[in-house]
Amino acid sequence: MQYRLKYDPAAEAVHEAMPPEPSEALTLALAAACSDPIGATRPYGEDDGVIRMLVTEAAFAVLLVGDTLQTVTVLQISYYG
Repeated sequence: MQYRLKYDPAAEAVHEAMPPEPSEALTLALAAACSDPIGATRPYGEDDGVIRMLVTEAAFAVLLVGDTLQTVTVLQISYYG
């Protein structure tokens, strides 16, 4: 089942400011997370299935998985490329 992607405005600004290659890698990873939020991400702290992290070669994202509304919300992105 496909989840809908949402962004915190600050996280979206970081993603938009990233260089093209790391941005594309993060976009593809987020697309995978929308298809399989648990399988495409890692636990963030305690594995509660709600707060997850997504790691690419140049970025780290903290996600909130909402099963009820079928959303993946990007709470924070750290670019370290």
